[in-house]
Amino acid sequence: MSGLCGWLAAPGAVAHGAASLGAAQGGTASDGAAPNAASAATALASMAAPLSRFDGAPLASSLSEVGGVAVAAIDGSRHVYQQDGLQVALWGRPELDGSADDVACRLASLWLSRGVAACASLSGPFALAILDAFSGSALLAVDRAGMHPLSYASNAQGLFFASSADALLAHPSVRGALDPQALYHYLYFHMVPGPATAYLGQQRLLPGEYLHMRGGKQCKGSYWQLTFQEPAARTRATFASNKQEFLRLLRQAVESSLGADGADTGAFLSGGTDSSTLAAIMGQVTGRPARTYSIGFDFPGYDEMAYARLAASHAGSLHHERYVTPGDVLAAIPAMAAIFDQPFGNASAIPAYYCAQMAREDGVTRLLGGDGGDELFGGNERYAHQALLSQYERLPVMLRQAIIEPLLFREQTGKPWRLGDKARRYIEQASLPLPARLDGYNLLLRHGYRTVLEAGFIDTIDPGMAPGCVNGAYWERQGQGLSQINELLALDMRFTLADNDLFKVRKACELAGVEAAFPFLHDAMVAFAARLAPRDKLDGQNLRPFFKRALAEILPPAIVRKKKHGFGLPFGQWLHSHVPLREFAFDNLTQLRGRGIVRPAFIDDLQGRLLAEHPAYHGTMVWLLLMLEQWLSQHPGALGALAGGFAACATETPAVLDPTA
Repeated sequence: MSGLCGWLAAPGAVAHGAASLGAAQGGTASDGAAPNAASAATALASMAAPLSRFDGAPLASSLSEVGGVAVAAIDGSRHVYQQDGLQVALWGRPELDGSADDVACRLASLWLSRGVAACASLSGPFALAILDAFSGSALLAVDRAGMHPLSYASNAQGLFFASSADALLAHPSVRGALDPQALYHYLYFHMVPGPATAYLGQQRLLPGEYLHMRGGKQCKGSYWQLTFQEPAARTRATFASNKQEFLRLLRQAVESSLGADGADTGAFLSGGTDSSTLAAIMGQVTGRPARTYSIGFDFPGYDEMAYARLAASHAGSLHHERYVTPGDVLAAIPAMAAIFDQPFGNASAIPAYYCAQMAREDGVTRLLGGDGGDELFGGNERYAHQALLSQYERLPVMLRQAIIEPLLFREQTGKPWRLGDKARRYIEQASLPLPARLDGYNLLLRHGYRTVLEAGFIDTIDPGMAPGCVNGAYWERQGQGLSQINELLALDMRFTLADNDLFKVRKACELAGVEAAFPFLHDAMVAFAARLAPRDKLDGQNLRPFFKRALAEILPPAIVRKKKHGFGLPFGQWLHSHVPLREFAFDNLTQLRGRGIVRPAFIDDLQGRLLAEHPAYHGTMVWLLLMLEQWLSQHPGALGALAGGFAACATETPAVLDPTA
């Protein structure tokens, strides 16, 4: 929960910065004078306030002549050390060289001896800031999976950083100009992918990345990268040995995620393999029934409560459940839009919030989530689909181009041939290279951005930057000779997990006052999964065969066999049946018409013809636009920047969107 914030003053700008702070915060300072401690403390408190506004987490802070750091977090996630001009602040539950004891103090010593390399000794979830008055330098870093975010901005006054853009903008020296490119990326990806943020001049560290600032110069790099080892068949470990190691690491990951004794820890339980596994292992580790929490929907095709009940019964957990209604969704939208510091369009954040709220009301302060299991062990349906599509390109070129394609794509006469239609769709998809064909169902591409967006807004953005983000992340792995499944897993660890799923669960839990933990993303588990043979993750069309086989004695057979579903929200269908929700959504779309982003004609078509034709698919677009308007309304700073028009914003230097940075 909560987060970290602070700043390092630029060389020679300390006194001037203090004067600016004093004027902005009501303190006093004069040019050439020492920094006003009261105004600096006020500025630091202002930055920290947004971090704990929802969960009320306590604050620890440190000020020196070169800057300040603050961590707002519950006990055990708040680490601050200051001595002899050195300040170390950590948010999260990191370990240093395998130990969680006195991490900030030991890291300070390691920094003095090893410099930037010190952060490579950290493991677990964390965001880190080190300010060194002696060398006038700073080090920022985030954990290897990106569980704890950290954004930064720099200008003539110094380097400013925070785990939330709202906290970063609370400093008077940081501007808040909205980036139109980020809004386009939101509509394309349903979130803003790192390293960009919603604001010009602000960037976010990617998983395993650090930023070193010294003498006004920045150096950004990776202290860790996900490295796959694809063993040859003759060198692969046996299934029995892999299973033994996997179960050992799984128990260790759950144990370390439980806290002191696990009494106040529960688990999300969707009824899928990952959450069901955690519920079972929790019971084994603690020797008492796990406390599990599930969300259901009283709508055909969306409710998985039967699987959750089966998993709870099999694990012997103390199970709690709640059915989310359209009224619940309506009630949660404003707070959900407020807690995200940039536009976020994953509707499953709503059921995740109500699940965490249910746990909090039951006395739970930490929830274990199964996120990461799919991205490590091959659990997403698209992995099998992409493998099927890739089989076509392995056929001889002459067979494809001289026989199959002319036969299938010739002018049709007579009765429609359903099998031929399926074959044509298959070839059309298979003919696209990866990663482009992953966007086959992209809403913005399906409609065409010129159909959706205002011409004036289009003039301020580059539509090619969105697919460029994915291409850059995908193609940087091409020289490593990886299997397709590992290439896709690496891509999903970067986009699906760090930028979407973890962000969603962490913020939903924060809104409910609960800490989120992700055992599958413990460093040893990630390393183990990276060593598994590709066939252990995808065997033909069989998803994660090793994972399922290794857990066959722990999970009910029905759950091992089931397809992935998750907390999908029947929002589009509810728009038809629930009048207050529909009126609220359409009122927000009406408000959005005046923003100069989306064409009113498209909004009309969306509310009428498109939504009626396919409520589930086009309901997602309604949700995206609704949450964009809500986010703008809940963030006055962004709204003020938007009022100035996008043309002015476009003259700024945009945040670099380079996944290989």
